Parts: sequence; structure tokens; C-alpha cells
Amino acid sequence: MEKHCDIQKLTTAGILVTCGIVFGDLGTSPLYVMKAIAGRGVEITELLILGSLSCIFWTLTLQTTTKYIIIALRADNNGEGGILSLFALIRKKSSWVALLTMVGAAALLADGIITPAITVTSSVEGLRMFNPNTPVVPIVLIIFAVMFFIQHFGTAKIGSYFGPVMVLWFGLLGIIGLVHLVEMPSVLKAVNPVYAVKLLSQYPGGFILLGAIFLCTTGAEALYADLGHCGRDNIRTAWAMVKTSLLLNYFGQGAWLLTNGTLEPGVNPFFGIIPKWLLVPGILLATAASVIASQAIISGSYTIVKEAISLNLWPKVKVQNPTYVRGQVYIPFVNGYLCITCSLVVIFFQNSANMEAAYGLAITITEIMTTLLLAYYLFLKKIDKRLVAVFLLGYLVIEGSFLIANIHKFSEGGWFTVLVASCFFIIMYGWYFGRRLKNKYVTYTNLAKYIEPFKDLSKDKSVPRTATNLVYIVNAGKPELVESKVIYSIFHKQPKRADTYWFLHVNGVDEPNKLEYHVTQIIPGVLIRVDFNIGFKVEPKINLYFKEVLEDMVNSGEIKLTSSYDSLRKHDLPTDFKYILIDRVMTRDYTLSTIESFTLILHWVSRLVCIPEVKALHLDSSNTIEEQVPIIIKQPASRRIRRV
Repeated sequence: MEKHCDIQKLTTAGILVTCGIVFGDLGTSPLYVMKAIAGRGVEITELLILGSLSCIFWTLTLQTTTKYIIIALRADNNGEGGILSLFALIRKKSSWVALLTMVGAAALLADGIITPAITVTSSVEGLRMFNPNTPVVPIVLIIFAVMFFIQHFGTAKIGSYFGPVMVLWFGLLGIIGLVHLVEMPSVLKAVNPVYAVKLLSQYPGGFILLGAIFLCTTGAEALYADLGHCGRDNIRTAWAMVKTSLLLNYFGQGAWLLTNGTLEPGVNPFFGIIPKWLLVPGILLATAASVIASQAIISGSYTIVKEAISLNLWPKVKVQNPTYVRGQVYIPFVNGYLCITCSLVVIFFQNSANMEAAYGLAITITEIMTTLLLAYYLFLKKIDKRLVAVFLLGYLVIEGSFLIANIHKFSEGGWFTVLVASCFFIIMYGWYFGRRLKNKYVTYTNLAKYIEPFKDLSKDKSVPRTATNLVYIVNAGKPELVESKVIYSIFHKQPKRADTYWFLHVNGVDEPNKLEYHVTQIIPGVLIRVDFNIGFKVEPKINLYFKEVLEDMVNSGEIKLTSSYDSLRKHDLPTDFKYILIDRVMTRDYTLSTIESFTLILHWVSRLVCIPEVKALHLDSSNTIEEQVPIIIKQPASRRIRRV
């Protein structure tokens, strides 16, 4: 679900919606964390359980509460959060900052594949407590088919029920955990970090268990990304309740395990602590919570890709707004790949125990990237360098340990998420650095040299009129400049006469929801430039926004939009417009370095998922001309041809 709370301030309604949006992934982790730790026939010992509970407690405290709830939520971009908003906040977007962001975002998208698969499968597996032959895989695939099908219509209506369902879920987690905790309150001594140290240093393979323990905090990155949906205060207040419920459940499962001993094959301690009379409602509620968690991940993936597009980190793909709810988007490309890959994960791994091996590695990488970017952001904010160093080194040690433990999972299934994340990274790298390489060879022309030619061409009746209003999309940031390709198109390729030339510049700004424009009359009535300042969360509907600009200018008396043709003007018919889009292509006459050639190949690959610019800017395709001009690179010829 992608739903913004209308109330960003701390309210009961805000907390309720926050529970449904933000904590789905974190809230469903009790379904598989303790099973990953104590499953597969492991002998249950006090050191194992108390050490694991201690690690879980301190992971949630240090990783989720301290890093994300206390520190990261302060690094907001006008109320928006997440690794891409953090990237937008860092003004000095050097290549290494972009690379860190790409790695983190790619891993987060890869995590969006395995999370729905493991959560839904874990909950449906509870049915095997009634019938060991329950066909879990077909049921999960049916749930996925329905879930991904309804994305096209938006989830605003059903989204209103997510909050109450998740509150019931957290209530169930806390109550069933508390019942078993009361029976063995001695497990509370696991709060002492000494037990965590003993597990890592004394238990055989204890360090490797960090890979399973890390699963308790996998939703923390999504929590930060959802900052703009519900607001900092609502998230922090809701987290106090959520963390209490989670810890009660984990400690309750720990008490149950110490009482019952080694798990039998196929038994999940989460369902083991539920009373038999509550088992059916518990399984149904677990399935509902898993679907809600999956929905949050799906909507989060839409948001990540949309923001990446606006920040030029992802090729332009079709973005739709299925409802009138602010911020809710639907991306067919993302929905299709998620549906296919999530289903393939379930078919390939068959059960949640096998998926645990693939889970966690990608998100560990994301959290490390966020730590590096967050430390750099704190450094730029002039925070005490010693505090920044402590933060950076401390969390690199913690998350580095988790990464090393998760690498152990690579051959058992972790390779899958790494492979998917690598594919996403290649697309991002090719698109971002390919554009930068092409922009490296962009040349600009000072418009002052062409003031008179523009005036003369607009009046030259010997040149056929291309359109009354000719509109170019330009990239030059300064009004006095324009790309040489535009001058080439107007004056050299084939002279294009128009009464008025319009230069539209789309400026993607760091403020997420900014939407404004500025008009510059370079040659009044002949050459007009419009600068659109659009936030990275705003859809670039340039055709619509330009119409609104024209309406404003007509109302202010700056322009008239009646037809320039005598036969049409007397009938008060509107004037005509034509858009020109120019793509720069690299000719084969130039020799590039190996890295530049490789980057252009990756850029070509990334363009395979890209939609045409005319669709990305929501222009009228029937009224747009697309041209190609060569990229000119000044390279001395190694040998000049000789005349004979």
C-alpha cells in the first residue's frame, strides 16, 4: 500500500495507519526468525536460546531503534526518507555517492522479491499443523496472482483496513508471547549482553547464527523509506508498541523452546506457542499480516523506482496513478517482474526454511550503504567528527559482522538475491553513467549570438512554417544557454520556421513534492523559455503543466493562443503546437576508452527497459517529432586523407 497519512502530526489515526504501512516486514519476522535459529534439528540449549534472544534484543535496540528510529529519521528530505532521499540530500553527488546509492537501492529492490515469498509461505505453512499434505506452494501462488492483479486498480480502499489488522496482529504477538514468558520469566535475563557475547564466542557456529538473527531487523530500511508516508512522530510512537510486541513474542518462543526441546521437522515455534483453540484464527491473521507486509514491500518497490527515475538513476518506465490518493503509484514493469520473480522463488525453494538462506544478504548490503551515506550526510551537517566516526565505525562493525555471517548463505540461496541485485545495479549503472558520459560531450551555445537569426527565421516566408509554436525540451540549466543540438535542429538540419519558439527545461529538484515554474521571455513573443522545478516524487506530466503555463500567460495578457492562420483566426480557433525531441547518438567515427565503451554498452542495455521520452514526459505522441543528432567529439585524426 502506498498511502500518505493526511495527518503528519502525532495522532491516533496516524499511529493506526503507520502500523499498517511501516511495520509489516518487521512485524512478520517472528514467523521465521526463531525457526531459522532453532530449526533443522539443532539441539536446544540454554546458551543457544538465551544468546539468540540477547542478540535479537540488542539488534532491535542498536540497529532498528538507535540507527533508524533515532538517527536516520532525522535525515529527512522535506519529510521524505529512504536511501534515495538521502542521496538527494547530499548536494555533492560524486560518483562514489551515486555508486553507494545504486548498490543500496538495487539490493533493496532484490529484497522486495524474497520478502513476500518468505512471509506468505511461512504463514500458509501453518496449515500443515492440521494437514501435513497441505499444498502450500499452489496456495501461495494463488495469493500472489490475486495480490499482483489488484495492483492495477490501486489499494486505497482495502488499505484502510491494513492498520486495524496489523494492530490485531501485534496484539496477538504480544499476548501469546507473554503467556509463555510468564511460565518461564528467567529468559528475561537474556537482556544482558553477556549472553550475546557468549553465543558468538562459545557456541559452535555461533557467529554464523548472526545470519538468522539479522532477519529480525530486515524491515528497518523500509521503515526509513516510509518516513514520508506517516511522519516521524507517528513512526516513533508506533515503534514503542511494535517493539514491545515483537520482544514479548521472541522471548515467549524462547521460553517455549527451552520447555519443549529440539524441534521436530516442519514445526514452527511461532505456531507452537499459539493455543490449539486459537490456531486457525492465528494462521488466518498471520496470512493477512503477511499479505499486508508484502503489499508494503510491493508499493515500496514502486516508490523506489519512481524516485530513482526522477533522480536519473533508473531508465524511464511507465508510471501510473491508479487512485487519487496522494503518492500512490503503480508501475507495470515493476509489478510484472515482482509477480514473476516472487512466484519463481516459491517454486524454486518450495518452503520457507530454504528461503531463509536467500534472505538477509541483500538487505545487509543496503544497510551498510545507508550507514556510509548517513555518515557522510552527518559530516556535511557539521556534526562533531568524533561522533560521526564513532557512528560509522560502530555500525560498520555491527553490519559487517552480519554481512560476513550472511555470506555463509551465499551457496545455499543467497546467490539468488545477489544475482537479482546485480541485474538492478547494472541497469542503474548503465543508465546513470551512460547519461553522464553522453552529457560529457554536450556542447552549449550562447543564445545571444542567435537573437537576430531567430527573429529573421520567424519572419522568413521563404522557409515553410513547421508550426506556429515549436516546443523543444532543453537541458541547459542557464536561460542564456542552449544545447548546440537545438541550434543544429532549428537552423542547420532543416530550417524550422515558427512564430514562437518555446524552450522547456525540466529541473528535477531535491525537494520531493515541489511543483513550480518560471518564464523567461528571451525574445518577447518569439523565443520563450519555461523552467519547471519538479520534485523527485512528482510525476513529470509536462504536457499538462505546459498547458497550465499557457493558461496563466493568456490570463496575464503575455500571449494569445488564437490561430495565426487568417482562415482559422476569424473562427476563433486555437493555435497549433509541435514538440521536438532530440536524441544524441554516438557515431562510429570516434575512439573511446575501454571503460567508456563498456559504459555505453551498459547504457544501451539499460535502455531496453526504457520507454520513449515522449511517453515519459506525457507528451502528445501524434504531435511530436523525434530527431537524432550526432554526438560531436573533438579528436585529432591519426592520419589525414591525401588528395591525388
